[in-house]
Amino acid sequence: MKKYILPFVLLAAVFSFESCISYKNLSYFQNIETTDFSQVKHYYDARIMVKDLLTINVSTTDPEAGRPFNLQYTGSNTGYSGGSNNVNLRTFLVNNDGEINFPVLGKVKVAGLTIDECQEKFQDLIKPYMSEIEHPIVTVRLSNFHVTVLGEVNNPGPKNAEKEKLSIIDAIALSGDMTVYGEREKVLLIRENSDGQKEWHRLNFCDANIMNSPYYYLQQNDIVYVEPNKLKKAQSSVGRSTNIWLSIVTSFISAGALIYSIVK
Repeated sequence: MKKYILPFVLLAAVFSFESCISYKNLSYFQNIETTDFSQVKHYYDARIMVKDLLTINVSTTDPEAGRPFNLQYTGSNTGYSGGSNNVNLRTFLVNNDGEINFPVLGKVKVAGLTIDECQEKFQDLIKPYMSEIEHPIVTVRLSNFHVTVLGEVNNPGPKNAEKEKLSIIDAIALSGDMTVYGEREKVLLIRENSDGQKEWHRLNFCDANIMNSPYYYLQQNDIVYVEPNKLKKAQSSVGRSTNIWLSIVTSFISAGALIYSIVK
């Protein structure tokens, strides 16, 4: 009877070994109890970049005073009309020189500014066109803030953000979390900086210090790639079917058990 039990024991050992490889690094923030967050403050603001789309609304106490600065899309042959309602305000494309062509003001440099800095700049530029009692309030929004998440996540693809402050944790959550085959210790972040140059960084989700990283918050158009772990790569090396891999392992175990029984 023992010689028949031995193959099952060996098979169980193989499954246990596979389980250890698969699950030992699944937990996020494993050292959070010993991580110091006191010295890092993430007052992060996304910066406007070339090819961004901006929606800009100018509000004033007198709606007529703000009308020349608010061009609304009408859907008619005339294209645009004046207005202060921000529902259908046109968007402004930041050109390769980092400028937008704004009504009345002409070309205005905006690339490299945060949203708050951009709002303050337009308020200062518009004030000379207003009376002393007018206090223009400018609201700027990024219309194309999105990131792309690829690799071992449950729902890969572009992720649109409703706010300009999106962490890499948020991006993974929007993607349905990583699969069990995701390499959590070296997630790849690809970014285009303000000079148009590509840069990349590795982030470790098992380490709670990821929340102290300067790359914890994402920039628009960032790419996040979750690589497959060693187990997934090993499975792929013998084919995508786990059954094929399991059949090979089982054959070796059976052969070993047979040899052991004969020798014994």
